[in-house]
Amino acid sequence: MGVPLKNLAAVGGSPLVARAVRACVRAELVDEVVVSTDHRDIAEAAREAGATVIDRPDELSGATASSESAVLHALDHLPETPDVVVLVQCTSAFIDPADLDAAVTRVLNGDADVVFSGLETHEFLWNAEGDGVNHDPAHRPRRQDREPDFRETGAFYVMRAQGLREHGHRFFGTVAVQRVSPHHAIEVDTPEDLEIARALAPFVDRPEPIDVDAVITDFDGVHTDDRAYVDQDGRETVAVSRSDGMGISLLRRSGVKLMIMSTEHNPVVAARARKLEVPVLQGLTDKRTVLRDWLAIEGIDPARVAYVGNDVNDLGPMSDVGWPITVPDAHPRVRAAARTVLTRPGGAGAVRELCDRVLAARPVDQVELATAPRAELRLNPIARPVQIGEALVGSGQPVYVIAEIGINHNGDVEIARRLIDVAAEAGCQAVKFQKRTPEICVPLEQRDQIRQTPWGEMTYLEYKIRTEFGLKEYSQIAEHCRERGLEWFASPWDVPSVEFLESMDVVTHKVASASVTDLELLRALASTGKPIILSTGMSTLEEIDRAVEVLGTSRLVLMHATSTYPLPPEEANLRTIVTLQERYGVPVGYSGHERGLQISLAAVTLGAVTVERHITLDRTMWGSDHAASLEPSGLEHLVRDIRIIETALGDGIKRVFPGEEAPRARLRRSYGDEVLHRDANASR
Repeated sequence: MGVPLKNLAAVGGSPLVARAVRACVRAELVDEVVVSTDHRDIAEAAREAGATVIDRPDELSGATASSESAVLHALDHLPETPDVVVLVQCTSAFIDPADLDAAVTRVLNGDADVVFSGLETHEFLWNAEGDGVNHDPAHRPRRQDREPDFRETGAFYVMRAQGLREHGHRFFGTVAVQRVSPHHAIEVDTPEDLEIARALAPFVDRPEPIDVDAVITDFDGVHTDDRAYVDQDGRETVAVSRSDGMGISLLRRSGVKLMIMSTEHNPVVAARARKLEVPVLQGLTDKRTVLRDWLAIEGIDPARVAYVGNDVNDLGPMSDVGWPITVPDAHPRVRAAARTVLTRPGGAGAVRELCDRVLAARPVDQVELATAPRAELRLNPIARPVQIGEALVGSGQPVYVIAEIGINHNGDVEIARRLIDVAAEAGCQAVKFQKRTPEICVPLEQRDQIRQTPWGEMTYLEYKIRTEFGLKEYSQIAEHCRERGLEWFASPWDVPSVEFLESMDVVTHKVASASVTDLELLRALASTGKPIILSTGMSTLEEIDRAVEVLGTSRLVLMHATSTYPLPPEEANLRTIVTLQERYGVPVGYSGHERGLQISLAAVTLGAVTVERHITLDRTMWGSDHAASLEPSGLEHLVRDIRIIETALGDGIKRVFPGEEAPRARLRRSYGDEVLHRDANASR
């Protein structure tokens, strides 16, 4: 059973004929793309994809007509005959333009008269009578002992045009095979083939820029992972990706229209839309009609619109726009209807991926405007952000909040797990530990000193060994951080600890203030090629200069710090953040050891791009760092207030906000009204 009008069947959201045309258009050695057809809709789809259409006469349109006859008819209607002609069959869903160029080159160079697409195979073929076709059944050599055969994929045939005219068929002279990838060898002849092609499309198709003027998204399953968390009072919360917010902001600033549409009527949707500064329409029963009305009001061509959905109620609006898009875990019918399937799931960066691809298609001046650093409360040059894991740390990015567990786990991996949970629930991006080799780091004169510990009396060296984590504990920590969506890293205090952390593949390394002058350690860290975060407590500018010289500045983040525990306000010296920014031209954050939140929050207003604070389950716990640490509620408030400050800082562009419109209209008197009033008085 075949597929009716299969050239119009959609794979990856595009008709097969359009996919074939676009592959040819992208090939560098193809000068013109011509489609021969007798069907109006196929002709329209071909033209939209960039092809010239030649009407095929009835006598060449029947089931018995050959493909060669259609090609020769098309050649007769071209202004001049090309040297090389490429016969492309639209039933091949995945044609690589590079393969087309390679095949054309071989014909142009005279290596062959005809080159066709073939898939290398070592399969044994049999006929219906049970006879071996390409092998002797009595002799079955191993795969590695056999020369491969090639199966025609049917995707393309490149040939000398004059040779085609002379012979009347596609195979003549010297014939060669252009090897193609197994991913590109799918032919759509049956409904089952079509299903396979549609399933492969998200994995085979190369991401392309999405050139649109408006982006409309569903909410559940696109901005979220389609789950909701319900508390004992019935209130819902959802999980979203912070990176989506930056993507939406850049898209909005580039001039792209945005809208969220949802069938639900939920305060969570409204709250997220307010956060993103995106209009939202909720409680919709017919998204398609609402979308059509909105586009008509805005005067936007539906072909220049992207709609992102994930379930069957999105099929209507998806069918009306030029870019129907979905997420990888969408309903199968939605995936089949989508022109593009994003690689990231909803709630895990799908919206950011979409925004990046839309921005990639925008004019350069609009992208530069969108990505230009926002005006901030600082006078220094803007430093290039540093990539740490999946986060960009720098100006214009969300503040990177690090919860320092340090040694506050007291050697107990369960305490460490609980502190990781605290950091995750507060909204931090990372947790940090300290890693030492006690036999190297503990000074000789301190090793045998007796300490009173929760585990009894022991030497200081025994105590440090007792509280140090090894491979087993850090493996558990790494797994738990992965489950909670956090990055983790540590401050290594010696070279073997650097090597240990490298074996754990941490995303970055932190240099403790005490190690700023340890040049051997700094050189070991520089050799890793990883981003480095350098704390500057108890250091002079000359000492920092030397450390920066060793580490370089391309992947460096400095941290202003004062190594007093706890830190009194008069020693915070926060304006040093600006000094470090101006002197070194790198992102600068703040590592705080104070009690309370005020100093850390002030650091953010001065431009700190990352904030690190020690955390503890209880400040009264035994250990040297607990007293200067934040308890869970304090950390939660810190992250909350940092995000509020980020929003409040704005972009520095003076404007009238929506909330000001009503009082402006009510309280402001226009200049024209004032003149009329004066003229009236003058006439009395």
